[in-house]
Amino acid sequence: MKKGIILSLAAIGCIFALTGCSGGEERFTAGNYTADGGQVKEIVIDVRDRAIDISASEDERIYIDYSDGEKEYYDISLSESSVLTMKLADDKEWSDYVGGKSSEEFRTISVRIPENILDGLSLSTTNEDIVIAPLSVSDSVVLSSNGGDIIFDKLDAGRSISVTGKNGDISGTIVGGYDDYAISCNVKKGECNLPESKPGGEKTLNIENNNGDTDINFEKE
Repeated sequence: MKKGIILSLAAIGCIFALTGCSGGEERFTAGNYTADGGQVKEIVIDVRDRAIDISASEDERIYIDYSDGEKEYYDISLSESSVLTMKLADDKEWSDYVGGKSSEEFRTISVRIPENILDGLSLSTTNEDIVIAPLSVSDSVVLSSNGGDIIFDKLDAGRSISVTGKNGDISGTIVGGYDDYAISCNVKKGECNLPESKPGGEKTLNIENNNGDTDINFEKE
C-alpha cells in the first residue's frame, strides 16, 4: 500500500518536472505605447506579478514601456472618457504556471507621465513593488500591492489618496500638511507612524496594510 502511494507521488513529481521544462523559458518582446497627454485624464493599471515604475515625462506625451510574452501580454486601451487602461492577459494553461518566474527585466512596467495632466491614477499589482516619483493629480490616487512594497515621493492628490498593502511596506512623502488630511489607518502586524483615525482636513488619506510597516510623512511645498 505504502509502496503504491510512493510510486504515485513520484510519478506526479515527474509530470511536474517534465511540464516545467518541456516548454522552455517564455520569450519576451519589448513593447511600448504612447499617447498625447492632453487626451488622457485617468490611468488605470491592473496587473499581477509586475513591478510598476512611475516617473516624469520629458514632454507632453505619456510613454509606457513593457515586455510582451508569448503567452502573457497586455491589453491597453484609451476610452472615449479619456481613461487609459492597461491590463495583463494570458493564454496560459495550468502547466504553464509550473516553474520559476521570468527575468525581472521582463516583469517591469515603466510609465512616464507629464506633470499636472491627470485627474486620477489607479495602480494594482501582486508580488512586486510600486514606485512613484513626484507626481500630482487633481482628484484621486489609488495604489494596491499584495506581496510588494509601495514607495512614493512627493505624491499630491487634490481629493484623496488610498493605499492598500499586504506582505510589504508602505513608505513615502505626501505633498501638504498633516492637518490637510482626514486620516484612516488600519495596520495589522506592522509598525505605523500614523494614527488610526484623525478627523478634519479637506482631503482624505486611507491606509490599509497587513503584515508590513507604514511610514508616511507630509511635506509642504
